[in-house]
Amino acid sequence: MVDALDGRYPRNWAESWDRVGLVLGEFEHAVARVLCVVDCVPETVDQALEVGADLIVAHHPLLLKPVSSIAPDTFKGRIVHRLIRAEVALFTAHTNADVANPGVSDALAARLGLTGLRPLAPAEGAAAGGGRGAGRIGELAEPLTLAELTALAAARLPATAGGVRAAGDPGRVIRTMAVCGGAGDSFLTEAARAGVDAYLCADLRHHPAGEHLANDGPALLDAAHWATERPWLDDVAAWLRAEFPVDVVVSDLDTDPWTVHTASAHKETHP
Repeated sequence: MVDALDGRYPRNWAESWDRVGLVLGEFEHAVARVLCVVDCVPETVDQALEVGADLIVAHHPLLLKPVSSIAPDTFKGRIVHRLIRAEVALFTAHTNADVANPGVSDALAARLGLTGLRPLAPAEGAAAGGGRGAGRIGELAEPLTLAELTALAAARLPATAGGVRAAGDPGRVIRTMAVCGGAGDSFLTEAARAGVDAYLCADLRHHPAGEHLANDGPALLDAAHWATERPWLDDVAAWLRAEFPVDVVVSDLDTDPWTVHTASAHKETHP
């Protein structure tokens, strides 16, 4: 199964700083049940043990940055020890799944009903060609105002405490849009250059978003990081079921760190 996953999401498609592929587990380990998750965290490890998973396929790397210890009194060490004791393997597909075709942003675009997809930032190097690259650009089934599109995104994406927020004229008509699963403000320039009407991603920051809008860039929609990547799990699960005689469980545990959202009751005015 590792060979098949590596074939679908080659490791050399990943960014140089990324850490992907098999993290834990024996290559000969028999797999009867797989759990697909965005994050390998204590809650999803609990779920893996509850459902009897032999393998976790995760999007975000557990060991992205170097560590000097995996002692059981550390956050990552506890996870590693639990997985090893339970004989649960861990595989990660991150930026190599982001640029894949189909990949993370294809699944996000499908949730919004976008058609005519093409990469927002075409891949270079080993991943070049084949329609691969970061983000996707497509057309909506019908024109929507920004307010209507924001409501549609909130309804179509997994629910989170943060929901979906938008920046721009609520009445602006949106026909074409770009999407990017996960953090996407590094592609604001590409979205503006593409001439789309709106751009949806996660983790937009105050100053880059403000400057983008001041320069007449596309309207912006900001969703929770987990919510923009969760749709990809369904695609991975469907592929695994088609390729192997295994049970596949998709985790719907919301691992977004933001758990409470309260709208401001009033706006302060300053002289």
